[in-house]
Amino acid sequence: MYLGLQGKTVIVTGGSGGIGHGLLIEFAREGANVLSASRDVKTGEKIALRAEELGCSGVILPVATDVTDRASVDKLVATANQRFGPVDVLVNNAGGVAKIGPFEELDQASRDWEIALNINGVVNCTQAVAKDMLSRKTGSVINISSNSSLVGESGENIVHYGSVKGFVNSFTKMLAYEWGPKGVRVNAIAPGWIVPYKNADIASGSFWNRLPLGKPEDMQKSLDDGTLFNMDRLPIRMLGRPEDIANYAMFLASDVSRYITGQLISISGGHAMP
Repeated sequence: MYLGLQGKTVIVTGGSGGIGHGLLIEFAREGANVLSASRDVKTGEKIALRAEELGCSGVILPVATDVTDRASVDKLVATANQRFGPVDVLVNNAGGVAKIGPFEELDQASRDWEIALNINGVVNCTQAVAKDMLSRKTGSVINISSNSSLVGESGENIVHYGSVKGFVNSFTKMLAYEWGPKGVRVNAIAPGWIVPYKNADIASGSFWNRLPLGKPEDMQKSLDDGTLFNMDRLPIRMLGRPEDIANYAMFLASDVSRYITGQLISISGGHAMP
């Protein structure tokens, strides 16, 4: 299916993570000009080089960005405008869990960190692209939420994270209603268990490297031998991969989905069915 993303200006926040890697590569493969907004520019540069090696027709431009700092985000959008033109698509992918543990042991620093990244980061970036999109009456905002906001089991020991992602879900619907008449669509994706292919693909700050989850390379073997957790009741018993998120994000970014706004879909092999 022709998505018409060639030459579009796309911002992907959290581009150095596992899902971010997939978003960057697939949008570049479709011919979009993609800004990888992350504090880890070195990983972004590696992904940009990989896109070139794969023969992607689009460009990946890593830009050092702290989404929790509005001034940093404004510089990102200014760079996008100078290099490629107005922003057509924003993927609010940056997010994360501070640490895993019982809710009653959650400390203030972890709360503040999760609010700043998962809530303030989304608001900062969306406001920063508002002028580009609203002035032209066109644009697509795609918010990456989480199954942790939809399923109690997925939110166990990360209750606060699932709750701040709940903000993202409500924010998506409210803004979609307000911006719809102004020509801008806003939708959300709630990923389930999405596994990168190898540890080398992701930044040191990724939760894969910060939290005790195991190595991505070991997940397929664990699935095959029946020891991978959370898989015994999954309707589609296969690993979700970064491109599974990217494929749907590109659909939402394109005019193929022009009559869709305010929606939330779980990409999780059927683990959540909202």
